[in-house]
Amino acid sequence: MAETPWGDLAPDTGRRVDGHGRHDIFWARMPDGAPGLVLRLGEGVAEVHPLPQLRNLTLCYRTVEGRGNLCLSLSDHGQADIFDTLCRDVVSAAESVESPNAALARAVQRTLRWHHLLRSGGTGGLTLEEQRGLVAELAVLRALIESFGAFAAVEAWKGPEGSAKDFELATMHVEVKARRGAAHPKIAISSEVQLETIDGFALYLRVIDVDTAIAPEGLSLADHVGMTGAMLASDPAAVDLWERRIAATGFRPEDVDERRVWKTGTSRTYEVRDGFPRMTPPLPLGVENLKYYINLHACAPFEVYDDVLSPARIA
Repeated sequence: MAETPWGDLAPDTGRRVDGHGRHDIFWARMPDGAPGLVLRLGEGVAEVHPLPQLRNLTLCYRTVEGRGNLCLSLSDHGQADIFDTLCRDVVSAAESVESPNAALARAVQRTLRWHHLLRSGGTGGLTLEEQRGLVAELAVLRALIESFGAFAAVEAWKGPEGSAKDFELATMHVEVKARRGAAHPKIAISSEVQLETIDGFALYLRVIDVDTAIAPEGLSLADHVGMTGAMLASDPAAVDLWERRIAATGFRPEDVDERRVWKTGTSRTYEVRDGFPRMTPPLPLGVENLKYYINLHACAPFEVYDDVLSPARIA
């Protein structure tokens, strides 16, 4: 990394990006030596939550000497050149606005826009598990379009923006998980906030069996995307939002293997409430970026059998 902004920085040190810049933004080496970018938050700046969970990147808030900081760091040091470009674009976005609150929002939004470039090393498209998850989310999205209309459904789809919950509706949040139908009955939870309930909102976990095979007949990932998009065609505002959401997932038509087909199967819904098997904040001091598995047998007492996504339940 000698030719990058971090080449001459020691761990736990930083250097201001632009001495004449509007905001306090620094090239930094994190305590573990990872290259990073730090935006120091001014007094009274409201933190943006939730922060997106990003592959190969860590985005978090840290307090240093009593002052909040937004810290972006790279886990895979082999992608330092791409990370350099990403950081410069984030700096440009933040410096384009005068308000410290707006600068923070721009930095988070621009980081989210870039994250798919580092997905799977930046090439090769979505992994099989990411494709499986996208098929499941699209199945839920189509159900919401039928119940609530095009724009309301797409607007509720927050997962591509990095939200901790895949769907955020008027009175409830829905987290969607996909699993192989024949797999061990467990699901992966990617963060400590993913199953955290928010006051005023019910939280449901929808688990969908999604299987795939190389076969001459069936729906490819592009087909699942296409038929979802077709349901929005009559609403230009929904189409515009849909295009931004689907792009943020990292889906690219040119990466699709048309020989691979995807089929959705059994769907189960669980109400996440007191007693549900989960780990949520506050975590023990020093524990962060938690990932764990839940055995679905332990969720059986929380299964619900009515349609929680009906207008009557959400209104």
